Amino acid sequence: MAQVFPGGWNDRLVSGAAKREIETLGVLQRGLPDSYSVYHGVHWTQLNKGFSIFGEADFVIVSPAGRVLVIEQKSGALEETPDGLTKLYAGKSKSVSSQIARTIGGMHGRFKDAFGAQKYKLEEMLYCPDYRVKFPAISGVNPERIVDAARKDKLVSIVEAILPTDEPPLPCRGRIHAFLADELSLTPDVRAMIGEVTRFVTRVSGGLATWARSIEFEPFRLRVIGTAGSGKTQLAIRVLDDVVNGGRRALYLCFNRPLADHLRSIVPAGATVLTYHQLCQHAAARLGHAIDFADDHVFASLERALRDWQPDDAERFDTVIVDEGQDFRQEWVVPIERLLRKNGRFWWLEDPMQNLYLRKSVELPRWVEVRAMANHRSPHDVVRFIGMLSGAPMAIEAAGPFTESDVSLTTYTDGGAMQATRDALDQAAAAGFSASDIALLTFHGRDKSLLPVLDRLGRYALRGFTGAYDEHGAPVYRDGDITVETVYRFKGQSAPCVVLTEVDFEQFDDATFRRLFVGATRATMKLFIVMSERAAASLLERMR
Repeated sequence: MAQVFPGGWNDRLVSGAAKREIETLGVLQRGLPDSYSVYHGVHWTQLNKGFSIFGEADFVIVSPAGRVLVIEQKSGALEETPDGLTKLYAGKSKSVSSQIARTIGGMHGRFKDAFGAQKYKLEEMLYCPDYRVKFPAISGVNPERIVDAARKDKLVSIVEAILPTDEPPLPCRGRIHAFLADELSLTPDVRAMIGEVTRFVTRVSGGLATWARSIEFEPFRLRVIGTAGSGKTQLAIRVLDDVVNGGRRALYLCFNRPLADHLRSIVPAGATVLTYHQLCQHAAARLGHAIDFADDHVFASLERALRDWQPDDAERFDTVIVDEGQDFRQEWVVPIERLLRKNGRFWWLEDPMQNLYLRKSVELPRWVEVRAMANHRSPHDVVRFIGMLSGAPMAIEAAGPFTESDVSLTTYTDGGAMQATRDALDQAAAAGFSASDIALLTFHGRDKSLLPVLDRLGRYALRGFTGAYDEHGAPVYRDGDITVETVYRFKGQSAPCVVLTEVDFEQFDDATFRRLFVGATRATMKLFIVMSERAAASLLERMR
């Protein structure tokens, strides 16, 4: 079976053209030998005469020798015109041959810069599994490189013929995989629902995950202050990749258990992912201390165990990453730093605006500090909404892909929060979001919310934390389709559609704003806010 990058592609529920591409990935993975590699969803940009030309290769296949085949897949019907094959997009016909030419032209430019002329071999193919090309000679595409509905069962054999296994290795072979993964910025992004294993690839132009990893100094102590959606967790994953691929030990620490649980499912094998208190639990076990999670003082005991633990070199790490640093305490820094090996690298990632516990900022003297204030995740409407509530200019750039998502505001009277929430969920479903796309977040903690005790809300089965832990300290969840969480526990996560509900407060203050900020910026496509009449009146007053 061929190797597919990035992994996790077969865990996602997709539809439409994306579903057809996933089907093709399955055919290529099963049909090609393990000496072939398949990259999917690769994006790049080429600047030409002041204009930005965007190309998209649905699949990039690398042979054992390093020869590369770019496959452009066109699902559904095509049109054959005197000017060649065309595809209809939103009522407008686009030339297939022109799209392929731009794609290949962009790839040639990047490959030439990376490897030099005549040092690589780049091939092309058009794959249209749903359409039979009747006049390939006038299609505008090399007929030998068209695999249509009549030949789709021969896709794998045609790929192998184009990418032979027995040719001598090309000069670029040793660097081709690093180029595709790094130069084209294949970066996992954490946007899945809690506990759901999904992966996809996103390119953030000039992203934090690229430039921050290029910084070099000693001793390496880098503090990254980044707003929501700036790519802090993506950066952490790329750093973990670098460390593990280099044969070194890496530790990722965060504050929230849901984030740690999800990150553990998508980071490279070999990286250690823990919350701070899970690390303390490990230290307590190494010291032989008994752990009683029913004890009201268990967390204080765990923290004391970590302070007392003196790890040997085999237990230390070459790189330590702290995510959600705004939630960490000053006294936790030294025990963490003790886990670093000599010349180890220490990354500290934080967003002061997500400091929901209003803790004093950790002091890190003599550390290098960088800032990333572009939100590449949230719709522009959400960023503008937060800006209007802030009461002062915010240095946050709206850089997400959705510009007009229309934040939906709904109010309720006393006792009407759950009905208004059901209405918002109905609106989300009517807009096309499936249950797995939606995160239902309460503005309050578990003790003040009506949602944690509910199995269902109308026709929706709710998946939520029960508040209990098993004998190993793992949280126990109730089964359901829509994830229910507090804004506190959902930090670091995101979802295509967020319903932020039970928004109610007597006075708009800093703590209120921070909770709204965190809840709103979890949405990647659509935000619904369900709030009391008094909260709505206060928000509207600030937005005038």
